[in-house]
Amino acid sequence: VYVKAQKSKAYFKRFQVKFKRRRDGKTDYRARIRLINQDKNKYNTPKYRLVARFTNKDIVAQIIHASISGDMVLAAAYSHELPHYGLEVGLTNYAAAYCVGLLLARRVLKQLEVDTEYEGNVEATGDDFTVEPAESRRPFRALLDVGLVRTTTGNCVFGVLKGALDGGVDIPHSEKRFAGFNKDSKQRPRSSPEIHLWWSCCRIHEGTNLMEDEPEKYQSHFSEYIKRGIEPDSIEGMYKKVHAAIRADPKAKKSKKEPPKEHKRYNLKKLSYEERKAKLIDRLKALNSAAGVDNDSDKGDD
Repeated sequence: VYVKAQKSKAYFKRFQVKFKRRRDGKTDYRARIRLINQDKNKYNTPKYRLVARFTNKDIVAQIIHASISGDMVLAAAYSHELPHYGLEVGLTNYAAAYCVGLLLARRVLKQLEVDTEYEGNVEATGDDFTVEPAESRRPFRALLDVGLVRTTTGNCVFGVLKGALDGGVDIPHSEKRFAGFNKDSKQRPRSSPEIHLWWSCCRIHEGTNLMEDEPEKYQSHFSEYIKRGIEPDSIEGMYKKVHAAIRADPKAKKSKKEPPKEHKRYNLKKLSYEERKAKLIDRLKALNSAAGVDNDSDKGDD
């Protein structure tokens, strides 16, 4: 027979609740403590994190360091910026994650004025790359913050990591979580990095003859590519142009926003005291003038 364990009053009086972001399921504090703890002999030196987060329609990558008053963002990049660089579709896949990581790396290095010293891996072949220290300044170092995501092999969060590495940021990492890694052979096939970096799903599905076998499925899955006239063979060249455009000008561009439309008001506008007073004076003047006209007309009748 199951008997419910009864807690005493003292238990509930002394109960300590978890942090709010732990209760909300937003923050892994076990990981966060290890990411933000700084050696005491480094005094107030910031410890930077590369934070990668994914939504349904966007990818967010930020360089952040913790402070007493909260986390401070040094630089940020988003996948909705990629249309400025020539990538208009597929803004949440692995290749787009790589572009966001590359954009963030080039942006923060340009902000710190070390972009010419640390160009990173200009020819993105997908092979593992680690930035080497230059003679003058050391490379910018950050730690990968994946949040609550499952760190499975080939996850898009490692696409952001690969883009930041090729962009010239020093991030401690292992290639065993990059796409295509084989845990038995302890290595990646030569073709697998290129597939995930350059080719989108169109190219992969073309190999399985999706266009010929299931044309309706191909039309529905890749309608945005078809609408813009992007062929599977042109995807590699498109991504190369995007990478070159990011390296040429990584600065954030302000988007043109249309002025807000004037909405109709169906309720009365609230007037200030001066406006109400002026309105009352106008009303009294109108009444007085109307009364004066009536008096004049009465005298004329007499």
